[in-house]
Amino acid sequence: MFFKRLKSVSIKKNIAKILDQRFKDFRSSKVQSVGIIFDYDAYHDYEFFDDLLKDLGISKNKIRFISKIDAKKKRPNSWDAFFSIADFDWLGRSKNHDIDEFVDQPFDVLISYYKKNTLELNLVTALSKANFKLGLNTEDDRLHDFIIEVDPSKTTIFKTELIKYLTTLNRL
Repeated sequence: MFFKRLKSVSIKKNIAKILDQRFKDFRSSKVQSVGIIFDYDAYHDYEFFDDLLKDLGISKNKIRFISKIDAKKKRPNSWDAFFSIADFDWLGRSKNHDIDEFVDQPFDVLISYYKKNTLELNLVTALSKANFKLGLNTEDDRLHDFIIEVDPSKTTIFKTELIKYLTTLNRL
């Protein structure tokens, strides 16, 4: 119990440190690559993401997914990479190659498609080297550069809003 609490406090401090040091250098170029991070247990409609990115004109080889799962035994084969709380040490550092590879990708846009405030998801979002971070979670507005406040199950609203705002920002 003590180590879980210590791990939680360490991850929160790590997130705060990363967010305080983040340098925002927005490039106004068109979106070519997209990273998507989500909670598999809360939402995992691959068809939605596939259709969304097809409508955005993003080629499949420029899309990368990573998902948080609760149990190792539930790993499906349809996503790129998975992680769980066990993939972080007690100081909040990653012990998973998939996480390291994902956060080092310089995506044009990172979509954090989760609403529930979860330390592991927030840490991976904060660590990401994406140019523009877009999310649904409003708990810590420093995590994302742009927030679309919509329930993850309302996919058509999210899709409409995402296209509208990326067009307005001249990113599409």
